[in-house]
Amino acid sequence: MTWEIFLPFALVSLVLWTAGAVLAAWRRKGVSRASVILTACGIVVYAVFIGGLWISLNRPPLRTLGETRLWYSLFMILSGWIVYCRWHYRLIPVFSLVVATVFIVINIVHPEIHDQSLMPALQSLWFVPHVTVYMFSYSLFGCAFLLAVAGLWRHSADYLPSTDRLVAIGMAFLTFGMLSGCFWAKQAWGSYWSWDPKETWAAATWCAYLVYTHRRLCCHRTNQSAISYVWLIVGFALLQMCWYGVNYLPSAQGSMHSYN
Repeated sequence: MTWEIFLPFALVSLVLWTAGAVLAAWRRKGVSRASVILTACGIVVYAVFIGGLWISLNRPPLRTLGETRLWYSLFMILSGWIVYCRWHYRLIPVFSLVVATVFIVINIVHPEIHDQSLMPALQSLWFVPHVTVYMFSYSLFGCAFLLAVAGLWRHSADYLPSTDRLVAIGMAFLTFGMLSGCFWAKQAWGSYWSWDPKETWAAATWCAYLVYTHRRLCCHRTNQSAISYVWLIVGFALLQMCWYGVNYLPSAQGSMHSYN
């Protein structure tokens, strides 16, 4: 399975996800069972393409930005689906769909097909857990970001309990991702941490969500909800910089984390 057949898989998935999002938004109370099923079917279709690409490349499709966008769009839908099933936010599937669609469209326009081989540094047992855990934590923070925007828009603190849970789980995965990256760096380059540009922005991202968690544990007053939401938005902005924005910095041209 190659990038050449990504389009039909993407379109089928998007149709199923769109139908599920519309049904979720249409239902005023509870969970739409049809929405849950359609979204799950779309997830399966998309996951089949990723699995097939994995087999055809003879390596995990996690090296390039295009490949990480595959995982992020999948996890974004999956996280939105989980949030909808758990907390019944009927618009979260729509927001997740919009984000996933943006990444899918970018991949359709710029699929970034690369050589099948992996550089020696990436040939490690830490490769798959490190990157996939990071992508999943990013998707959880993405959902928290969407809820924060909704909370600011509606001037409501009702979304804070959900964002607290999402950030708590996301922090657990993000922390594991950073620790696994340290062990991987020790194995590949001889040191646990080198303050590489991506590592620096990763630390800044982790600290931003740590501040949010600390604030929420120490201050539960609803009149502080706006500040908490702003912290989530700041954290998500740092996350975007860590993920791909750092690649455009002059200091990152020789980075060991370069996707090129």
